[in-house]
Amino acid sequence: MSESSSLSSKVQRRLDATIDENLRVLGPIGVDVPAFLEQAATFTTGGKRLRASFCAAGFGSATGTSEHTEAVVRAAASIEFFHAAALVHDDIIDRSDTRRGAPSTHRAFARHHRASAWAGDETHFGLSAAILLGDLLLVWSDQLFVEACALVSPENAVRARAEFSRMRSEVTVGQYLDLVEEVAWPVVPIDARSSRAKTIAISKSARYSVEEPLVLGALLGGASDSHVEQIRSFGLPLGLAFQLRDDVLGVFGDEAVTGKPSGDDLREGKRTLMIAAAQELAAPADSARLDELLGDPDLSDADIAWMQSLIAESGGLQRTEDVISTSLREALAGLAALELDTESRQLLEDLAERTAHRAH
Repeated sequence: MSESSSLSSKVQRRLDATIDENLRVLGPIGVDVPAFLEQAATFTTGGKRLRASFCAAGFGSATGTSEHTEAVVRAAASIEFFHAAALVHDDIIDRSDTRRGAPSTHRAFARHHRASAWAGDETHFGLSAAILLGDLLLVWSDQLFVEACALVSPENAVRARAEFSRMRSEVTVGQYLDLVEEVAWPVVPIDARSSRAKTIAISKSARYSVEEPLVLGALLGGASDSHVEQIRSFGLPLGLAFQLRDDVLGVFGDEAVTGKPSGDDLREGKRTLMIAAAQELAAPADSARLDELLGDPDLSDADIAWMQSLIAESGGLQRTEDVISTSLREALAGLAALELDTESRQLLEDLAERTAHRAH
């Protein structure tokens, strides 16, 4: 079994154990509780576990060991619960119908309402239940991180806990900025949209997807301040590459691989760096039409095809690929400056390549 699959298995077992324990304690409260918690189990099964891998790699970079200690496993599982909560809430905000090839959480709860022949509005019930499940996942995330901190020195725990709190606050603010961007675009000049989109990509996703898991792992491992700063110089540009690749896949990805319909981000109206670049580079009339179509949930396949073509032919896609490549080079340059053992360096190089060039 590879190091990554071994870690994934350990993290999955910890996620499952947390849900099972809560089912044991909370299940007796009411007959409808098990179905609520089973959705948490469904939603947290599988996935790439990149954040968990970066957390373990950050710990290893500080300690010089590849051992997956219980502190690492619990911290990694905590980050995965946080990620799951963010996805549940993000799907509500974006009105997404699917996630990983299955119904998004609010859609799954709406189906449960319908199948149960309950009274009232199934859509409202689905949204309400999903919000609550996302909140519960955040509670479990916090619980596991507290447990992880209890397994390291008090000094390491204090530093890691402060970083964990800052990460969660920044993601929430970044999500709000993303929400604003989807409605503020009529008053934002086209030449200002790229910088705004980059700010959102960094605060909403880039930091908590790569940089923060690395830093949290390193802090739990007792990393010095200088080591943490070097980790950031690797993690932040790689996190940006991660998010920009996500943006490309959200428009051009294969549904059979990504689990979401091709062009789904166009229907959701995501104002990404790639969209901003296309609008800057396209003819004014085409840019205006792209603005008009973006965010329409009823876009036809022909509309999607036209938008994809414009983004590619205008140079918006290529500019994004160029930023991804530049960000990956910056990340690898930051990695080269780190004092690491051969195994840790190779692990981080492999993670960097997988992150920037993934297909889902």
